[in-house]
Amino acid sequence: MELANQFILLGGALLVISILAGVASSRIGAPLLLVFLGLGMLAGENGPLGIPFDDFKSAYLIASVSLAIILFDGGLRTPLTALRISWLPASLLATLGVLVTAGVTGVCARYVFGLGWLNAFLMGATVASTDAAAVFLLLHQHGMDLKRRVATTLEIESGANDPLAVLLTVLLVGIIAAGGSRSSWEVEGEFLRQVGLGTALGVAGGGALVWALNRLELAPGLYPVFVAAGALVVFGGTQALGGSGFLAIYLAGIIAGNQRLRANKLVRRFHDGIAWVAQIVMFVMLGLLVTPRELVPDLVPATIVALALIFVARPVAVFLCLAFSRFNWEERLFIAWVGLRGAVPLFLAIIPILGGVPDAHRYFNVAFIVVLASLLLQGWTVPWIARRLEVEVPPMPEPLGRMEIDLPSQMDREVVGYTVRSDSPIAKRPLDRIALPKRTRLLAVIRDRSVIPLRELGELQPGDSALLICPPEHALAVDRLFLPRRRQRSTRAEVQLADFVFRADAPVGSIAHEYDFPATREELAMSLGRFVESRLDEQPSVGDTVAAGAVELVVTDMDGEEIVTVGVRLEHAHLHILPEALVRRLTGTRRRLGRSIARSLRR
Repeated sequence: MELANQFILLGGALLVISILAGVASSRIGAPLLLVFLGLGMLAGENGPLGIPFDDFKSAYLIASVSLAIILFDGGLRTPLTALRISWLPASLLATLGVLVTAGVTGVCARYVFGLGWLNAFLMGATVASTDAAAVFLLLHQHGMDLKRRVATTLEIESGANDPLAVLLTVLLVGIIAAGGSRSSWEVEGEFLRQVGLGTALGVAGGGALVWALNRLELAPGLYPVFVAAGALVVFGGTQALGGSGFLAIYLAGIIAGNQRLRANKLVRRFHDGIAWVAQIVMFVMLGLLVTPRELVPDLVPATIVALALIFVARPVAVFLCLAFSRFNWEERLFIAWVGLRGAVPLFLAIIPILGGVPDAHRYFNVAFIVVLASLLLQGWTVPWIARRLEVEVPPMPEPLGRMEIDLPSQMDREVVGYTVRSDSPIAKRPLDRIALPKRTRLLAVIRDRSVIPLRELGELQPGDSALLICPPEHALAVDRLFLPRRRQRSTRAEVQLADFVFRADAPVGSIAHEYDFPATREELAMSLGRFVESRLDEQPSVGDTVAAGAVELVVTDMDGEEIVTVGVRLEHAHLHILPEALVRRLTGTRRRLGRSIARSLRR
């Protein structure tokens, strides 16, 4: 009894300390996952608390459930528009990219550790996939807003590449355990079964979960619990049938996240919370498994493997997979750099231990050193790299001042409320000059505890509470009207996508004449937004650019899938239209930026 009480006390204390340490680390820019991992090591066998923990079977079970929860939450956050924008490059990175990364890293491991080819590729496979928890957390921890195509590619890749890495690791462990006797058709059949069942059961399970949730009458607090339990049923059922449960639960999250759910806000907040708990538990537990003194013999060769992975294998995989994509050089370099390794390599490195592979603990030690190097080198520098490579975009308003009221999912409407602030874009603007999105209505305005009749309301004043009804797809557009723009930290430079910004409905003719870029007669009659869409030939997103003579046209704002504003970014050939002093200043800035990137690449 006393031991159980001590265990509960210790577990709760570690969780509280991890959360508080995470708050402190955010202020100094340290990667949160590195903090959680470090706390686990401090609590472990060689740390001050000296807790002995080497139960790899329990660790594998806990890590599996934690990773499943994280992937489901990542799926819930992935809109279908993101999939339409980035499914092809993300799919290539999650499949071919994993194989290339494992192969290149395996070649390095063979010569550094003197391993056989199968064992070397196994070492490469354990560290080949980017980590969903690391990427999701890092991109949101620093409050960065990246070009949408870049951000969605990274997030979808990190969620979708885990199944192939798990499958590759399990297959190699099986081949090594069988003495290399498995035939290629057996390996291919296993791969197809895992992916096929994972895809089919994930889509079907997600649809069934939505159908059941929207028809059940439960106590409000049980809706998110039901969703979590249903997601784990999809995961466990797929695994039991021989499919990839990780792929299935990620797809189930995407299906559920893109449907109208009963108690939608409650479900999403709950899963956001348990995903955090899963991340903390997984990293602290994996930190407990590490015995620092056992890392010493493998420290130098494992560091060489880590550097080869970060600076050779990942960039080769990215540039190969994105060779025919429309990502520019800077965006590809950024995607290569944000190939973060986190809990997944450590989780995969447990499989050789459970599979009885000779000298299996070495795989775990190498994976830990690779993860440590990735979080230190890549995790700490991502904000700086994002600014230097110009993949950051101006921040969108956060719906922190928005209040939502749940309506039945069949209504396809949301009731949202706002308190008007003095710096809200809509404050003190006459109502007849406010263009609300389509099918959006202002229902009521409360001022000084009284409801003001809309016919007597001339304008919205700071302090007013406004209640509106709108379709879910226009909620972001309403946010832009009512919520002030998020302020940048004083230490960060202002992010600007373009030198000048125009409405998307502006005629191309006048702008083409002003900035002297070529356009056909048909294009001159188009609106600016339609012109950009025709040049992109795919779903546009904020940050997308189109070359037009000596200038670039940049998508600077969107409402759902509709372009709202387009910016003009001046190039050197047209700097003569600016004042000479400004030309010199812009040219100097560009040169300093180029030198900065060149120095970074040389280092």
